[in-house]
Amino acid sequence: MLAMFFWAFVVGGLICVVGQLLLDVVKFPPAYAMSFLVVVGSVLSGLGLYEPLIDFAGAGATIPIMSFGNSLVNGAMQESQEHGIIGVLTGMFEVTSSGISAAIVFGFLGALLFNPKG
Repeated sequence: MLAMFFWAFVVGGLICVVGQLLLDVVKFPPAYAMSFLVVVGSVLSGLGLYEPLIDFAGAGATIPIMSFGNSLVNGAMQESQEHGIIGVLTGMFEVTSSGISAAIVFGFLGALLFNPKG
């Protein structure tokens, strides 16, 4: 069990290091860095490489932003098998809608409860 926590920490940390290097060294704006990581997660998922990473690293691979790209691809693939080309769009929205809705609700509640500085 300790090894599972260790590898989750290492893999999640490496994903975050890549994101930080994109910001500091490559000088990507934050939106570009996040978009880049989502695209990398999507490509890895499309190639069948992200699921083995999740099996190996657990939360270290499912929590960072790259897993959003993985979710998009998985949803699109599942629904396209059932509904054809229209399933590509509906599958992406179906799989990710709960996470996006939660981010909106919790962001709104945070804005109500706390006074931002600046």
